[in-house]
Amino acid sequence: MDQVEIFKALSNKTRLQILNWLKAPAENFPEQPNADFENIGVCVGQIQLKAGLSQSTISEYLSILQRADLVSATRVGQWTYYKRNKEGIEQLSKIINSEL
Repeated sequence: MDQVEIFKALSNKTRLQILNWLKAPAENFPEQPNADFENIGVCVGQIQLKAGLSQSTISEYLSILQRADLVSATRVGQWTYYKRNKEGIEQLSKIINSEL
C-alpha cells in the first residue's frame, strides 16, 4: 500500500464524504433491491445521486479510492457496488499510528 497514493485519495472532500457515507450505508442511502449493503455494498448510481456529481466523476473518485485499497468493488450484472475495505482502513490506521 503506497502511503502517498492513500493520502492523495483522502485529499478530496467528496472522496472523504464517500468513505464516511459507506461507513454507515443503511443510514446514508435508500434500500436497494437485490443487494444488501453489508455484503455487496452500495450501487455506484446511489453514490452518484447523493454526491450530486456526474457518474464519470464519481467513477473516477471510486477508482482512486479502490487503488488506495480503501474501498472494494463487486460487480452484479451490469451494476457495480462499492463498500469500505476494512483491511485497507485498518492498514491506514496502523500507518498513522506508527509512522506519523
